[in-house]
Amino acid sequence: MPPTHEVENQVPPLAGHDVSDDPALLEGLRTQGADWAEADVRELGVLAGSERVQEWGRLVNEHPPVLRSHDRVGRRIDEVEFHPHWHDLMTVAVERGLHAAPWGQKRRGAHVARAAKFYVWSQVEAGHTCPISMTYSAVPALRCGGDLAASYEPLLTAPHYDFGLRVPTSKRGLIAGMSMTEKQGGSDVRANTTRAVPSGDGTYVITGHKWFTSAPMSDVFLTLAQAPGGLSCFLLPRVLPDGTRNAIHLQRLKDKLGNRSNASAEVEYDGALGMLVGEEGRGVRTIIEMVNNTRLDCVTGSAAGMRYGAVRAVHHARHRWAFGAPLARQPLMANVLADLVVESEAATTVALRLAGATDRAAGGDEQEAAFRRLALSVSKYWVCKRSPSHAAEALECLGGNGYVEESGMPRLFRESPLSSIWEGSGNVAALDTLRAMAKQPESVEAFFAEVELARGANALLDDAVTSLRRELADTGEAEFRARRIVERLALVLQGSLLVRHGDKAVADAFCASRLGGDWGVAFGTLPRGVATEQVLSRAEAGQ
Repeated sequence: MPPTHEVENQVPPLAGHDVSDDPALLEGLRTQGADWAEADVRELGVLAGSERVQEWGRLVNEHPPVLRSHDRVGRRIDEVEFHPHWHDLMTVAVERGLHAAPWGQKRRGAHVARAAKFYVWSQVEAGHTCPISMTYSAVPALRCGGDLAASYEPLLTAPHYDFGLRVPTSKRGLIAGMSMTEKQGGSDVRANTTRAVPSGDGTYVITGHKWFTSAPMSDVFLTLAQAPGGLSCFLLPRVLPDGTRNAIHLQRLKDKLGNRSNASAEVEYDGALGMLVGEEGRGVRTIIEMVNNTRLDCVTGSAAGMRYGAVRAVHHARHRWAFGAPLARQPLMANVLADLVVESEAATTVALRLAGATDRAAGGDEQEAAFRRLALSVSKYWVCKRSPSHAAEALECLGGNGYVEESGMPRLFRESPLSSIWEGSGNVAALDTLRAMAKQPESVEAFFAEVELARGANALLDDAVTSLRRELADTGEAEFRARRIVERLALVLQGSLLVRHGDKAVADAFCASRLGGDWGVAFGTLPRGVATEQVLSRAEAGQ
């Protein structure tokens, strides 16, 4: 090697590590009733950290999907072509139960186990988790449709990834997509103009344009359209029972900021066949079952991104020297890194708690269902909102090396805003929180019952809970103050969970900074007295 290329002080690649070697994740598994799944999560974590699988994630983003709208003689085919490793990622996700598998299980903690695996596998590549999440979320909505659930649920929960255009009921397993938003409405789905006309045989003829269709290569889609009885939910298969293709035409794929491995399309329904899910006029109520479960994955995926960034920042700072010492040993960098780890663990802990609430609510626990109703919209707002700033700071810890594609940090940064937009942007989530508090006051009671379990363990947390109660008692200009209210709800919830279940150094740093007010605006402004080395040890890559 020429002398000019003999360089030292280089950080070794982060590959061959156990992604699941994550104290907050493993603690969440245990406290939320899925300790039985630890071996499976660990096995997936080793696979996720392998150099081979990390390469899958890189390649599917460097070779994004391509729309093949017509064949060589001009016939419409509406195919999406993927890099082969996309199918490898999907196969692992489905075979390991990251899709709708928990809905077919009766085991305690099934949704927690699935969330833990989703969190681990998301750190390989986030784009393919979109159709996985859609499939997970479709089942509760389909259960509003009676016979449809009986026909499709076993295939949506089956551990088989069976890609290709065939009659859905002839396949070993199915992937579900969702198609709600239109050009003129966005989040205001009641402004949708797509029409659904009864055909006389129990099906409907669907005509209209969808501006944003998630995972257009899926086997079936849940969509909203205006029926005679009002806005309603429908199930549309891509292939009809006679083997012909449904009139679902892909107009183009979106050129997106991030999530580039995943196809998102504009779709034209040109007299497509649809089957009613639930009752006419109750489409929003029906599809909200899907939205709520997808929001859980928004939180979990954002927490996974934060963990990915924090681990890489700490890894870099442990191995890179500057001014005579490792970066991680220099006080200011230690403050930044510790702050990133604290934020990451708070996100992970609340994500697993929400998964636990999903398990117990599915089992009929009304208290947990009420808690989940409020805590999910609160966490969807806050955790997803924190993700971009966290990714930016983690990237900066690598300096210029973090700004180049080979580091993986630019992909993380591009991905980071998505979950805050998906399934309701920040304002939608904040207003949904106010709506839940007004229409379901039992959700507020359940929320405070949860945070009060930590009463007496941390004085700053106790004071924050008291202050929050005063904030909620003031109902003036609530909509104007919605983000402020939801932020405080989120921080109190995260603090209470960390105090009860987290590492003491992490919990103390969180309460002092986020709840006690001894914190600046940027990351790296933790107060004096934080046990930074103890905090950083929790983000060491398990190699």
